[in-house]
This record gives sequence, structure tokens and C-alpha cells, in this order.
Amino acid sequence: MNNTFLDNVAHAIQTLTPTHPIGRISEISGSSVQVSGLSQLAGLGDPISILSGERRVNGEIIRMTNGKVHVLVEDDLEGVKLGDRVQLNQPVRFAPDDSWIGRVVDPDGHPLDGLPLVQGTQIASLRRGPPPAHARRQMGKRLETSLAVFNTFLPLVRGQRIGLFAGSGVGKSTLIADLAKSISADLIVIALIGERGRELVHFLENVLGPEGMKRAIVVAATSDRAPQLRYRCALSAMAVAEHFRDKGMHVVLFADSVTRFCEAHREIAVAAGEPTSLRGFPTSMVPIVANLCERAGPGTETSGDITAIFSVLVAGSDMEEPIADILRGILDGHVVMDREIAEKGRFPAIDVLRSVSRSLPAAAERHENALIARAREHMSNYKNAELMIQAGLYVKGSDKKVDEAIEYHEGLETYLAVRDNRGASQHFDALNRTIPNITA
Repeated sequence: MNNTFLDNVAHAIQTLTPTHPIGRISEISGSSVQVSGLSQLAGLGDPISILSGERRVNGEIIRMTNGKVHVLVEDDLEGVKLGDRVQLNQPVRFAPDDSWIGRVVDPDGHPLDGLPLVQGTQIASLRRGPPPAHARRQMGKRLETSLAVFNTFLPLVRGQRIGLFAGSGVGKSTLIADLAKSISADLIVIALIGERGRELVHFLENVLGPEGMKRAIVVAATSDRAPQLRYRCALSAMAVAEHFRDKGMHVVLFADSVTRFCEAHREIAVAAGEPTSLRGFPTSMVPIVANLCERAGPGTETSGDITAIFSVLVAGSDMEEPIADILRGILDGHVVMDREIAEKGRFPAIDVLRSVSRSLPAAAERHENALIARAREHMSNYKNAELMIQAGLYVKGSDKKVDEAIEYHEGLETYLAVRDNRGASQHFDALNRTIPNITA
């Protein structure tokens, strides 16, 4: 048993609290309760436990008024009565540690894989601010992936933050797993926010797999968990990423999905009495999403970086809905996955023409940018004439550019599905062979 493990255990014992203030339930409404006797001792966001007979129901303080605190509980309130005792607990001690690598934890740092888990010695703040803007480095070098589309058309660079916009069932989870297994990084942190329990096991065992878990930490809160846990899932994953970034590591963070994070925030905000305005979302959502995204990105001169991929669920490919619109304005690029492309059998089902990586043109060489531009032109020309081509109305020779687009369409579609171990330079060579009339 190493000294670090013993230090962690000793520190956990030293921070145990032997006594807790007690209040009483004065009102019960839906999934929230009002508690008297704690207003002078508690703070917003503090955890509590309702002690009702043999039951122990946990919750979180979401609102405070004169003489009362309002608590949103994490379980049903069946059997809870007026006058039941409410215990004010110490804030959750969330302290990531190197021993967490390869593990699955919940937003409070408890293990979900059935094995013991020791907290580290340094508490990580879930609501930490981003690094000072003036002290941050610029985005770094291009990252290698196993996906040709990301190595060429949509390059990821160190410290970049992108949005992955997709509907359900178009291969988003598989794409995230492919990137998690292949992208060049020291550590992968994955936040699974509001996933179904069955899909969590499937993702860990079959999609990500043992090889992917070797350098990953997964923070998960399934869809049946209380909104405050689903909300904290993203914050906890970011805190884990920041912990290892501050140790000088390059961390790639996947948050799946920001939509469920925002929905959880909405549930909490409505329970706290905040009105909604942005198509049913509270106005407080905007600064909260912005803060989450800004915490990722390049670090300072003395730290590492967090490269972040935030997935967004878009119903009917509506890129104008509030969450998608906010993220497009904050992030350093957006990748749009399309259901029609998935139905045609091409994976990853990325609509290249609607996707943008703001790391370009700096992330590529001059001749590589020229190659990308010409390939996009072919795809755009084909898209504009697609209805006529499919209807058999286009006559060859009518437009030279459309003729070229038709000639190269099948090759480009095949190229966009390439997943192998070649690097970016080899993928650019393959793209040049796909559309060989390009002059660099």
C-alpha cells in the first residue's frame, strides 16, 4: 500500500464532521420542502438529509428566504411528514485523484463500478471560474485522430472547444467513443449527463471498451437521477479535467450532453421560482453555459490544456433553438451530424458543409487549405444540383463544375467515412488522390 493512498485515507478521516445542525420540515410541495431552523447556518447549494423514520432522503438547498430554506430532494417524499428532522450536511468533498483513472464515478465522487474509491487530498471546486483571459495561451497544434474528416476538413487543435450537434440515433455516442479512443491526449474525461442506465453500461463495455477506459475517467448521472445530480455531472467532470490540467496534462473532455445539463438547470431554476423566457429556459442559462465552456480551453503558462467536445441534442436539426444558438456563439467550431446522411449508411454522419472548425486556416498548411476549399466546392456544387441529379433532369456537359462534382461525389462520400490509424498528412494525401485535379 503506497504512501499516497494512506495520505488520502488519513485526510478523509481528519475531515469527518461529528455533529450536524438540525432543522424541521415546515412545508411539503411536490419534490421540494421548506425547512425552518437552518436559515442562519446553511448556504445556497448545501446538501441536506431528511430523517423520516427509517428513511433518509437527500437533497440540496436551492432557495433561501427569511427564516426558511427551500430544498429540492433527490428521491420521492413518500412517508415524509411535517416536523421531520432535516440534517444540514457538510459540502460534498469532491477531490479527484490519479487512482480515478479507469474508473466510473457519480457527480459526488462516489464509485459506480462497485469498487472502492479514495478521494484525493485537494478539493476541487465545482463552480470554479475560468483561467484569466489575459494569461491564457493560444490554441495549440493539430491533434491526430483516426477519423479522416477530423484530420482534414474539421481539424481539432489542442485547447479548442467544439460543439457536436446531433439528433438522437445518428451515431453521436459512437463518434464520441471513436474520438476518445484515438485522439492524442494524456487523459480523457467523459461526462455522461442524463444517459439511460442501459446505454451507460453499453457505452462503457461495448462502445468505449477496456482499451478506451485505460486512460479515461467517466462521470455519470443517469436519466433517473435528480436534476441537481444531472446538473452537477457536467460541473464535476469539468472539475476533474481542471485538476489534471493544473498538473500540466493535456485533457480532452467530452460532455454528453449540454442539452441535458441545461434541462436539469431548468428544472432546478423553476423549482426555485425563476421564470422562464428563452423557449421555456430561464435567462440564467446563458451565463451558466458560457462559464462551463470558458472553463475549458488553453491553460496558462504553468498548466496544461483542456480540449473540449460538447454534444448538443437538436430536435429536427434545428440549429436555431436556444442551446444550439448560444453554443455556436461561444465555441471554437461546430460539427453537425445529419439524420439523412446516417440513413444513407455513411458514418460518421457529419454534414461537412454545415460544420466549421475555427482552428482553420491556421491549423493547416497552405496547400492543405487549398485542398479543403476545393473539396468543399465539389460538395457544395453537388448539393445545389442534387435534386436535379436524382430526378434524372441534369444533362452531362451542362455545367463543368457540376460534372466534376458528380465525378468525385462517390469518392468523397467514401473518404468521409474513413477510420484508420493514418495521420493527418496521410489523410490529406488520400484526399488529394480522391480529387486528383487539384493544383497545390
